[in-house]
Formats: sequence, structure tokens, C-alpha cells
Amino acid sequence: MTNTAHLPQQTEASASHSSATNTFSVIKRDGTLAPFTHDKIAVAITKAILAVEGQAADATRVKTLANTIVSHISQRFNKLYPSGASINIEDIQDQVELGLMREGMQKVARAYVLYREQHAQRRAEEDSKDSTTPHFKMTLADGSTAPLNIGHVRETIMQACAGLEEVDAKHLLELSYRNLYQGIKEKDISTALIMAARPLIESEPNYAFVCARLLLQALFSEAAEALKINISAHPERRNSDYGEVFNASIRMGIEHELLHPDMASFDLDRLAAAIVPERDQQFQYLGLQTLYDRYFIHHAEQRIELPQTFFMRVAMGLALKEDAPTDRAIEFYNLLSSFDYMSSTPTLFNAGTLRPQLSSCYLTQVPDDLGGIYDALRDNALLSKWAGGLGNDWTPVRSLGAHIKGTNGRSQGVVPFLKVVNDTAVVVNQGGKRKGAVCAYLESWHLDIEDFLDLRKNTGDERRRTHDMNTANWIPDLFMKRVFKEEQWTLFSPHDVSDLHDLSGRAFEQRYEYYEQQADQGAIKLFKRVPAVELWRKMLSMLFETGHPWITFKDPCNIRSPQQHVGVVHSSNLCTEITLNTGDDEIAVCNLGSINLSRHIRDAQLDQEHLQHTIRTAIRMLDNVIDINYYACPQAERSNLRHRPIGLGIMGFQDALYAMGIPYASVDAVYFADQSMEVISYLALQASSDLAKDRGTYASFKGSLWDQGILPIDSLKKLRDERGEQFTVCDFSQTLDWPALRQKIQRDGLRNSNVMAIAPTATISNIVGVSQSIEPTYQNLFVKSNLSGEFTVVNPWLVKVLKAENLWDAAMVNDLKYHDGSVAQIERIPTRIKQLFATAFEIEPHWLVEAAARRQKWIDQAQSLNLYMAEPSGKKLDNLYKTAWSRGLKTTYYLRSLGATHTEKNSTPVDHKERPSQHDIPVPGAQDAQSGTEHDDGFPLTEGQAAPKMCSILEPDCEACQ
Repeated sequence: MTNTAHLPQQTEASASHSSATNTFSVIKRDGTLAPFTHDKIAVAITKAILAVEGQAADATRVKTLANTIVSHISQRFNKLYPSGASINIEDIQDQVELGLMREGMQKVARAYVLYREQHAQRRAEEDSKDSTTPHFKMTLADGSTAPLNIGHVRETIMQACAGLEEVDAKHLLELSYRNLYQGIKEKDISTALIMAARPLIESEPNYAFVCARLLLQALFSEAAEALKINISAHPERRNSDYGEVFNASIRMGIEHELLHPDMASFDLDRLAAAIVPERDQQFQYLGLQTLYDRYFIHHAEQRIELPQTFFMRVAMGLALKEDAPTDRAIEFYNLLSSFDYMSSTPTLFNAGTLRPQLSSCYLTQVPDDLGGIYDALRDNALLSKWAGGLGNDWTPVRSLGAHIKGTNGRSQGVVPFLKVVNDTAVVVNQGGKRKGAVCAYLESWHLDIEDFLDLRKNTGDERRRTHDMNTANWIPDLFMKRVFKEEQWTLFSPHDVSDLHDLSGRAFEQRYEYYEQQADQGAIKLFKRVPAVELWRKMLSMLFETGHPWITFKDPCNIRSPQQHVGVVHSSNLCTEITLNTGDDEIAVCNLGSINLSRHIRDAQLDQEHLQHTIRTAIRMLDNVIDINYYACPQAERSNLRHRPIGLGIMGFQDALYAMGIPYASVDAVYFADQSMEVISYLALQASSDLAKDRGTYASFKGSLWDQGILPIDSLKKLRDERGEQFTVCDFSQTLDWPALRQKIQRDGLRNSNVMAIAPTATISNIVGVSQSIEPTYQNLFVKSNLSGEFTVVNPWLVKVLKAENLWDAAMVNDLKYHDGSVAQIERIPTRIKQLFATAFEIEPHWLVEAAARRQKWIDQAQSLNLYMAEPSGKKLDNLYKTAWSRGLKTTYYLRSLGATHTEKNSTPVDHKERPSQHDIPVPGAQDAQSGTEHDDGFPLTEGQAAPKMCSILEPDCEACQ
């Protein structure tokens, strides 16, 4: 089999035409193709109905039912195969059965099933008389035909299944025959095999590895053709062939200006010898297909990389400026290819290329003048072009109605400019590989804040709506205090109170109250008074209704910022985990990568020795990004080289809990969040300090909190002191030798101004096959949609546990489907298993906040923290976000909600009794952050929102950070 054969994709272009009728062929039982015609199916359904109901049946009703079922079938195939496909007749008949049952015609469906079984038995009897293997002819690339080598197909499937438990190569081969047909194109054979294996994933997760191996066979064939070399995809020959592919891909990449010429300066033979082909076996189908679709370098629409050559290319790109680049490239390759750590998407996209834009996030501040505003829009476009996610601070721009001195006119405010930002993000996508992504921030005293809250609404003036960009509230502590006290809040135009945006803590409070006095005395004309609680309620109502603006907290970000001596944190980034200074002459840049935490659990314990090795290498790789990076804007280069911030995060937190047998909603999970982040923080700061000793400290180190011996755990006390103890509930426990590390940092310095940030890892977690970031499991069985298509995802940890209990069978799969991946209402599953595998919407969201608060102790930046609430109410949201603020969180991210139909199916709560634990952690609940009593003054949300339109957990475009 040669050439590529990946599955049809649900791309943006095809998705927009999914309602159109595509071209399908029917694979008949003799292997021939016939046109897919609606009329024949409608006639067959009509006959089935008449056979059961007799001639007395209403002909018009029968015809209507038949057409309805055919319409459902057509829509399903259009969605699954937007580019058209060849569909086995058995699959069509399966859909007819489902359609009859969906229309409540159980008797007809049963008769139809019996009819199919009878005919299947007859065919089996006839086939037993002629046991010859099916014979097919395939169409070669030049249009000629040749016999399809069924023996080769069998061997391919055997290789894909080798060494995997609970997979049946013989059964898969039989299913594959249904997808083969006379005249099948040679390049489509692998697709046919993968399509046969994909439906089996839901009942046996190991078929995800089978699909990946089948895809790998096609990748070898495509690479061989693209590179014009003769290689084999046979596992026994991969060791030698991989090296040949690697050398050829580097040469071709340089020749066609896809890779930097300096990539030839490495000892390519040594690097080829260091490749470990066996690591391809780690891939699941979703991960490998994602790499193929979006990451591998291609020439003339053909990929010239394989998984291990891809990882080596990225490693080389990060080692270009090392003193011993080949040695370091091997070290970096081993970290990436083992799945212990993964660089962020821009790094994977662009490492080793002519434009190595390797950074994930850019934070900008928009000035209050027309030229500066359009300069900021230009910077957005340039940064987005090279795959950067954007966070824009719009607070300095004067409000609607403010005086414009130059023209003696009145300002239109912030909102009209944000419409331009929105459209720019759509037009300038990220290198053509994913949509442009930007988040606008506005501080909560800005006079345009109420219009800002409405930007994502589906009603109102479209010229004042931004449906494609994100928004976030930048909330000072004083606002939250006034919400608690039910006091008034004053809105200003920033041109009247220009210093407020740069102040935080007590200094902000004093200056804000001074401006309120000025307004009362008439010195400030343009202002508005609103009840703080009323504005807070609107913030939460819009968050519930539209998913925006996100809730982020200004003062914790600034009071705890190690770089407060040289600037101000004016906003966060696209995904709310970056908290870096911005200004007129500095665009903040952050370079991300994530530790696969699940790979660092040994015998149900955190393997600190393994973690130390991973972190030491990861910090070096992240630091290298700063010097190698391509900067589209000079302000970004200046800022990044001066401060050298990086963001080391984690993914697979939920998998780590599974490996230790700890439910997410438990005291022990909160403790593990604390313990694991403390170890990571300690080792990361230690590694950055060691690097500073070798390479020198970052330029603005002097005067920083680090220089003063103030580490994240110490800055938490600063927040408590600034805010007041009555408003902050913090935990200060620690287990490691922090005094020794303080002394080391003060002596040797740090290489990086900021070291840790937990990003969403939306895509890279798919690549390595673990849960996203710090997220709980979304569902235990679901179909995930992204730009690479639709993929069945089943929780392998759950399957393993249920198999051990002899509970995993076809009925269990159907139960999971019916209950949307939840085990809560499946009676035969023991309570302890239900607790362990509770899904995101079954976990009390305060557990997520408590775990995040424990991590925040140790992180110098922030976390992309999604919050899940099955049945939101004003009361619950009010309490949840007040708790997040009182626990010292810097930011929150999406609020996820269930639609009404899902809520109904998952209404039975999981019994979250506490696990016995020695750790003194308060059990989360709906309690007031000040008094510890439950709120009774919850506010109603907008009517008609039983199934609110939220940002989908499966949104294909929510992958901007990673």
C-alpha cells in the first residue's frame, strides 16, 4: 500500500457545507459499487412497514415516515463524510434500523432485524460452500488496475494488533472486507482499514492504538513517496528506515526553504541513530491524526515527516544555539518523544523553520490615541499570523462620550474598535493552521464596562457585538469588597483617572476614593454610579448567558507579581494563565510547555526523581525559545529578552489521580494538587537558578521579589496583608526546604522573571493521549470534535477498572452512551467506582476552586481554570466566584454548563463522601467567603436559559494557547 490514506476531515470549509448532499457510493456484498439513491431506501422502508401493518396502512403516512428516516440517514453520512465516501450496505441497513426505532416503529424494526438475520444465515450457508477469500481489484495511481493483495491486508492488520490485549485481528479483518470494493484506489486501502477499526474503540480502548498503527502504515508510504526513497512500513525494518526518512526530510526541508539551513550543521547520523521507532507505539489515533493534519511539515501537499523525525526536528530547532547542539537535541528529543513533557503548539509548528515563532502568548496594551490603536491592531495581525494567541488591554482607551481635544468632538468609546479587533482575528488566522484568537480585557471601573459585558450577546446592534473573540473582566479587589458590603461603585473614563490602571492594593483604593470625591465635588464630570452588586450580577449573568467576559482579578496578579518593580500587570492573556507586565514599549511574551504529570506517577506516588530530570531539561528548552524566537514586533523582542519569562505547566492531572485511585472531588485530590505543585515549583525555580548560574540572570532581576527573597508562598502573605484577613482564606502549609532555595536564588539569581503557568493544553494533551491540563474528565465516553475530525474517546482507566470487576460488556457501553458518559446512574457500578470516575459536571465546582487555590500558592503566574456547573443559578455563581476571589485565585477561565437534556439525564448526584484523610482541608460548599454562611440572596438569571449557549467543551477552535 502506498500513498496516504487518512480519514475524511470535518474541516472549516467542509463544515460550512455539511447540509449539502455529498456523493456517496454503496459497497454491495459482492464488492461492487452502486450509487447511493434515496429512492431505493425509501421503497425498502415502505415495504417493511406495509409487511407489518398490512395494506390498510396509510400510504401518505408511510411515505412521510420513510422520507424522514432517509433524511436522517443522509444527514448523518453528510456529517461523517463531508467529502463523500463509499459506505457498506450493512452500515446503511444499521441506520435504517435505528431510524425505525427512533420513529417509534418497534414492531417494524423487529421484523426488519429478523429479515436481515434470515438473509445473513442464508448467505453464511452459501459462503460455507465456497470458502475462498474475497477477491478485489484495486486502482493504482496511474489509473491501471491490479489484484488487491488480501494477504498483505491481513498482515497489516496483524501487525497493527500485535501485542495489544483484547483486540481481535481476525474480527477486524472481517470488518475490513465490508469497506473494500472493486476498483478501490490503492491510496484508500488504509482508510478503509481504519474506518473498520474506529467503531470498535468505544468497546475496547486499545483499538485507538490499532487505528494509530494503521495510520502509521499510511504515513510511511506517503513519506516514502514525498521523499522519493524506498522504505518499508514493516516494524522490523523501521529502525533503519527511520534514519533514512530523517536524513531525507531534513535535506528536502532545507532545499525547499521549509527548514532553516542551520539544521544541516547537526551531526545528522548521530541524531538518526538516536531515534527510537518503538515510541510510535505510544500514540493513540486522535494524537497521531492530529499531528498528521496540523503539525508535520509538508511539501506539495505531502508530509515529509514521521512522528519521531518530527520530534527530532523540534528538538533540533530548540538546540540550535547550544554549545553542543547535537547532544542537546538528543536530550530534548528523548523528553518530547517519551511524552514526559510537550512543548506548546507554536513551538511544535515552527521549531527549526525559517520563521521560528515559538511563543504561545502575547499581551499588549492599547494606548488612548488613534495612531496607537491602529498600531495595536497591526501588531495583533502580525502576531496572529505567526500562531500567537493575543491578550489586549483596552482599559486606557477613553469611554463613550469622552471629550476629544484634537477635534473637539466626543469619543465613540472602546466597543467600536473591538468590532475591528474581532474581524481582524477572523481574517488573519494563525498561519492558516487555526483561527486567530484574541481576548480583550477591560477594568471594571471603565465607563464602557456595561456595553463591554454585552459584546457576546446574540441580540442587539451587530455593530456592537463581537462573536468571534473573547472578553474578560479585570476586577480590582475594591470592587469585590464593595460587592460584599453592598456599596456603590463609580464608573470613570480613563482619560480623567489615568493613573488608576497602574495602581493596585491599598494605593488603588486610596486613589479611587479620591476620584470619587472629585466626582462628588464636580471636578470630574463624566462618571456614573451603580450598585456594585448590580454590576456584579450582570457580570455573572452575561458569563452564564454567553460564556463571557471571564472573571479575572487584578490585585492578586499585581501584588504577587515578582516583577512589580519594573511595571504593571494590566491584563492576562488569551487563556488567562499569563500575568506579565505590559506597557507602551513592551509587548509581553510567554513561552509555554507542559509536564505530563501522569507519566511521573510510580506505585501510586509522585516520582520526584523523574520529575526533577524532566523539569531540568524542560526549563532549558523553554529558555532557549527566547533566544531562537522570531519576533514579529520589536516591542515583543525587547520585552522577552529583558525579562525572559517562561510558563511551565502540567497536563494529565486527572490521569495522575486515576493512577493513584483518588477521586477528583476529595480531600486527598486537593492535597495532591498542593503537594505536586509545590514539588514542581521548587524544582522549576531551582532549575532556573542553576541556569542563571551558568548563563546569567535575566536583566531586570535586581529589585524583583526574587531578589528580595520573596517567593510565591511569601507573596501570598502580601496579598492577605493588602486585602485584609477578613477577605482572604489562604493556606500557607509547606513541606520542602524553601529557606535554602531562597538563599540560592538570592545568591545565584534566576534565569527567568516568571517560571510557571498552567495553560489549557487543548491540543498537546490530545497528542500524548492524556486529560487536558488540570481538567476533570469531561465524559467517560463521548465523540470529540476538533479540526482533525470526530473521534470516539472512551476513558481507558474506567474500562480497566470495570474489566477487573467483570462489568465491562456491550450493555455497559450502551448505558454509558445513554447517560452521556456518566456512571452516576448505572446501578450495577459500585459507589467507590462512581466516585473515582465522576465527570466534570458531577463534581461540586468548589472542589476545583480549592485545588486551584492550593496550586496558586506555588505559581508565580496563573492557571487556565475552567469551572463546571450542571445547573447554574445566580446564587451558585455568586458564591462560586466570590469563593474563587477569597481563596486568592488570580484568574478563572470558561464557565461550562450543561443543556437541559443533559442535565435531566445526569440529575442524580454522585455520593461524594469524604475519603479518610489526615489532611485538614475544609470541604467545599456554598459558603460566603466572609461569614462562612450560605447565601440567601441569590439573583435570578435571564429567563429562557434552561439550555444556555456556552462555549462548547468540544469547540474545535478553543486551542489557541496549546
